[in-house]
Amino acid sequence: MLEEHGVVEKYDVVVIGGGINGVGIATDASGRGLRVLLCEKDDLAQHTSSSSSKLIHGGLRYLEQGAFRLVHESLAEREVLLMKAPHLVHPMRFVLPHQPHLRPAWLIRIGLFCYDYLSRRKTLAKSRFIRFDPKTNPLKAEIVQGFEYADCCVDDARLVVLNAVQARENGADILTATKCIAAERKAGYWLVRLENNKKQIVEVKCKALINAAGPWVAKVIEDQIKENSPYSLRLVQGSHIILPQIYTENHAFIFQNIDQRVIFAIPYLNKYTLIGTTDREYFADPDHVEIHKDETLYLLDVSNRYFRKQHEADQVIHSFSGLRALADDAHLQPSTITRDYKITLSIDQDRQLPLFSIFGGKLTTYRKLSEQVLTQLGEFFPQMGPSWTEHQVLPGAEQWNGVEDLVYQICQQLPQISPQLAKRWALSYGTRIWQILHGASNSIELGAMLAPDLYAAEVDYLVAYEWAKNSEDILWRRTKLGLQFGPVEIARLDHYLASLSSETEQN
Repeated sequence: MLEEHGVVEKYDVVVIGGGINGVGIATDASGRGLRVLLCEKDDLAQHTSSSSSKLIHGGLRYLEQGAFRLVHESLAEREVLLMKAPHLVHPMRFVLPHQPHLRPAWLIRIGLFCYDYLSRRKTLAKSRFIRFDPKTNPLKAEIVQGFEYADCCVDDARLVVLNAVQARENGADILTATKCIAAERKAGYWLVRLENNKKQIVEVKCKALINAAGPWVAKVIEDQIKENSPYSLRLVQGSHIILPQIYTENHAFIFQNIDQRVIFAIPYLNKYTLIGTTDREYFADPDHVEIHKDETLYLLDVSNRYFRKQHEADQVIHSFSGLRALADDAHLQPSTITRDYKITLSIDQDRQLPLFSIFGGKLTTYRKLSEQVLTQLGEFFPQMGPSWTEHQVLPGAEQWNGVEDLVYQICQQLPQISPQLAKRWALSYGTRIWQILHGASNSIELGAMLAPDLYAAEVDYLVAYEWAKNSEDILWRRTKLGLQFGPVEIARLDHYLASLSSETEQN
């Protein structure tokens, strides 16, 4: 392994960035027979890709901006991802309350008609007009009707991690806590310098360089590669708040706001309601993005305008923010900048050493974006295999018979654990859960319970196979248990991780 020996190795492709676009490209490329290295300066999905609205969707509001190509592609990919990762991607109904003073009903009907028919629907129902039951409606009494349509929800960070797992199983090297500090073209190859969090520096050679650094994409071009960025980058902050559960139904709401934006209210982890997102231009350090007080008040205002149940700022359980790294298209308002992605190519005079840079993109279209990058790479690697990702499932979806069947099997093997834990395992790991359980027939064989429903066996697996290094990686990106644990449980987990790290170093 590169990180063990510290020697110069040669790759076909080096990918910079461990968000959804980077891991998607690494997965596709490695599956076509290319030798791939991916480096990520922090953790997989640590930034934008774990700070989304957790949706796989076409983007209903993008129709108003005329982004028909993006919506069409997104809707088609929605069906693909339902097949590829049924343990992570799930159908969800979205309810759009009608407020006549914001958008007329005829305009919404046209938009939903286009949404229904821009792409062939295989599994999701078409939209419909609805009237709310005053006895069960969580919305204010004056809101009596609306529309309902279908999209999907997703565990965003796990979608990233499982793509990385698939890339590694295809032969790719995945290095987290490792940043690219320089890259330059030499005689017939790129020389890329990497530095890990222990300040160890190695150099690798490659033929093609992929810059999928998200909010840092322009900085990598200008500072590490010493070229001019083809686009000015606009960073748009999107923030979310998590509130106590506002309603119990398993559907989301999409609210129109007076500024013409839309805000989602989404059931989250069976206990909470996720409200988001904002659109706010961001000019500070991308490593330290946090929700602004005005954003919290903005989201609370929208929630309180629609729901009967009212909330104040001190009732916000948690918040998170991410940055959309968008190519500047000269729009004045952050909410109207295109969410479509752009793939740029910089090439040397001999057309041998390409640099591809990715601007924009969204969770829903990551696979298609990756496929388009590989199509362009074909000029430089004529020997590589054909496209393959559309019909290949992600890890955990092998021999998939549904969540209920897997939960039943887990409970049969481990009758001592709760159905709730079995369901969390099934939704997080799919059929890969059997690699964690290792034939265990009782909870004692899973090792110490480090926190409620978190056994050592699961932590061991995440460290060994999913690049988890600390409690934040595990609680906020691998398991989503961060909202449930307090300082005592986190300290116990940190202590256990430290002991694992010490054992690894001794061996």
